[in-house]
Amino acid sequence: MPNRVTQSDSAFHKLLREQIRHEFTASQQYVAIAVYFDTSRLPQLAQRFYLQATEEREHALMMVQYLLDRDLEVSVGGLDEVTPSFESIRGAVEHARSQEQDVTDKITELTRTARETGDYLGEQFMGWFLEAQVQEVASMNTLLAVIDRAAGNTFDIEEFVARELRTPTRAAAPAPRIAGAARQ
Repeated sequence: MPNRVTQSDSAFHKLLREQIRHEFTASQQYVAIAVYFDTSRLPQLAQRFYLQATEEREHALMMVQYLLDRDLEVSVGGLDEVTPSFESIRGAVEHARSQEQDVTDKITELTRTARETGDYLGEQFMGWFLEAQVQEVASMNTLLAVIDRAAGNTFDIEEFVARELRTPTRAAAPAPRIAGAARQ
């Protein structure tokens, strides 16, 4: 009788475990970007990226909770490398957009893998993340457009962020539970 692949050994679950690391790395990358803005005396941009760092950490913990709920192996390891400094406001935000596009590709691959392996619960779980990624990439594209229009006027950029981007983007559907959050 051939070896049966257990649920915890599925390609989807392996990718999901890797994505937990990517989400924690993204969180740390956003902290680095926020610190760059803080040291540049741009408090609105800094706050925006500190909030984004928290959101990425929450994404990782949502994935942890999903694996816990499915009674699957959970592992949290080290981080990938983080870029610690930037040459310009635009460069930092461009880096963030590139990171979001990369995460979108990974989330899409996770969703495709869940579907191809017949893990419909996993596919449904990933739907929220797909929606969130559309909003996150769009938010970074908007911020880059504003930076370009501001033509170096950091006060205009800060005013836009304060007025329009006070909170991270959220998907319309209810978010998955976060590991460690208060139980309902």
